[in-house]
Amino acid sequence: MSSNSRIALVTGANKGIGFAIARDLCRKFSGDVVLTARDEARGRAAVQQLQAEGLSPRFHQLDINDLQSIRALRDFLRREYGGLDVLVNNAGIACKGPGLTHFHIQAEAAMKTNFFGTQAVCTELLPLIKLQGRVVNVSSIISLEALKNCSPELQQKFRSETITEEKLVGLMNKFVDDAKKGVHAQEGWPNTAYGVTKIGVTVLSRIHARKLIEQRRGDKVLLNACCPGWVRTDMAGPKATKSPEEGAETPVYLALLPPDAEGPHGQFVSEKKVQQW
Repeated sequence: MSSNSRIALVTGANKGIGFAIARDLCRKFSGDVVLTARDEARGRAAVQQLQAEGLSPRFHQLDINDLQSIRALRDFLRREYGGLDVLVNNAGIACKGPGLTHFHIQAEAAMKTNFFGTQAVCTELLPLIKLQGRVVNVSSIISLEALKNCSPELQQKFRSETITEEKLVGLMNKFVDDAKKGVHAQEGWPNTAYGVTKIGVTVLSRIHARKLIEQRRGDKVLLNACCPGWVRTDMAGPKATKSPEEGAETPVYLALLPPDAEGPHGQFVSEKKVQQW
C-alpha cells in the first residue's frame, strides 16, 4: 500500500447496518475499504461473504472498548495509508433487558461502548483524517427524542454551541452515576439509556466539527452524526421498517459527500436531510 491509496473504514461492520455500509462503500468508494469487527472470526467471515459477491474489502480487528486495539488500528492506517479518508463510527450496542430494574447496568454498559468507545476511536483516528476526509458517527433519531425528554436545563446544555468535550464527558458520567443511585428521573434524565448515549454521540459530533473549523480543517473535512432509521438487525429486531441496505443509505451518502461539498458539517442527518437539534 502507498500513502496515495484512498482508504475508508467502518467500525462494527461484521453484521447489520455496519456490514451493509461496508458493502456499499466497496461498490462506490474509489479506494480500499477496511471492515473492522471486535471478533476476528466473525469479521473475516464477513469479508469472505463480500468477496463471494465479487467485492474486495480488507479486514482489521477493532474492539472500540480496548485502547490497545484502537491504537493498533491507528498504527496500521498510518503505516499503510498515511492516514484515513473516510471513517464511519458504526459500532455500538443496544440496551436489551427487563426494563428499568437493571437500568443502571444498561446505562453503564451502553455508555461504555456507544459513547466512550466512539470517543476513544475519534481521539485516536481524527488526527489521521486527510483533507477532504469524511467522518460519519452513527447516532439515532432516539437521541432527538431523548433530548426532548430531558429537563429544560439539560436540553440547554446539550444544545449549547459552546459545550466542551470535557463538559459532555462529565454529563455522560453523571447520567450513569444518577442511574446507579436511582435518581436519574429526578435529575432530569429520560428513561432511555440508549437514547442518552446517542445524545452523547450527536453532541460529540457537533463538538468535533466545531474543533475542525477552529483548526481550519472544517472547510476540507466534513463530520456529521446521522440516524440510519429503524433497521431490521439483531439490535432492532425483525419488526423494524428498513432493511440494512436502506439503513446504510444516509451513512454512505455522508461518507461520500463530493470533494467540493461545503456541508453538511456538524449536523444531525436523517433520511439525508439535516434535522434541527
